[in-house]
Amino acid sequence: MLLGSCFSENIGSKFEYHKFQSEVNPFGILFHPIAIENLITRSINQDFYIDEEIVYQNEIYSCFDAHSKLNSPTKDALLDNLNTQLKLTSQYLHSASHIIITLGTAWVYRYIATDKIVANCHKIPQKQFLKELLSIEDIVASLENIMTLVRSVNPKVNFIFTVSPVRHLKDGFVENNRSKAHLITAIHQAIKGNRSLSELEVYFPSYEIMMDELRDYRFYNQDMIHPNDLAIDYIWEKFKTVWLTEDAILTSQKVASIQAKKAHRPFNPHSKAHQKFLANLQLEIEDIQKELPHIKFN
Repeated sequence: MLLGSCFSENIGSKFEYHKFQSEVNPFGILFHPIAIENLITRSINQDFYIDEEIVYQNEIYSCFDAHSKLNSPTKDALLDNLNTQLKLTSQYLHSASHIIITLGTAWVYRYIATDKIVANCHKIPQKQFLKELLSIEDIVASLENIMTLVRSVNPKVNFIFTVSPVRHLKDGFVENNRSKAHLITAIHQAIKGNRSLSELEVYFPSYEIMMDELRDYRFYNQDMIHPNDLAIDYIWEKFKTVWLTEDAILTSQKVASIQAKKAHRPFNPHSKAHQKFLANLQLEIEDIQKELPHIKFN
């Protein structure tokens, strides 16, 4: 299960492409630890959303705890979606072998009307919020709460923490660096504080790989902020080498081969050669599904 910033979705797309059993950001992108802790707490406690927690702005309904991708034109549809995702998240938390948490920023916004830190402001006027920088102690406490909560229902789960290499330059260059420093320090303190479980809690240096190994701008999208596909592929290869077994890597290679063949566009789709190609491809799919029935290809 992957939770956190947009970089979680980048790596999550790799898991999905290679057909791993995974769930990525059921509440959409969550940038800071308080938002992730809130999602996990409500999911485990089955604390369902009610009408009073929905906001209406710009002719659409939204929730401060979720990303705008969950927004809906009707309140009932949004509530149903939020609570369905809570149920599904609870199921994943109970059964996941690994939870990858990617933190994006230590800067948060507090909604003045409720004195609550939000996950997303949904373009509501900024004067209705207070901007705050989470202290290292705040982040450590949140991460420890997350680990304790999940282990209360899934004692053997492994946590992989990482910091998103996406810079939040709208906060400012100095402010972004302060934020990342708080996140990195807090993660290491939280891991160190649970020495008895240290083998189940690790830090993966996606931020450091991007900043140090891939510091050239050819590894960025046109906005010069987000890693491009080349960088994401590079970081995925580093992650795969550390975290996938030899059998898992072999299976992922077979899946990638099938995916590439499925994406092939023939010059003549009715030719005998292409029909033979399709028949052989179907045999490959059936062969891998005999071993791993959960793998499905569209």
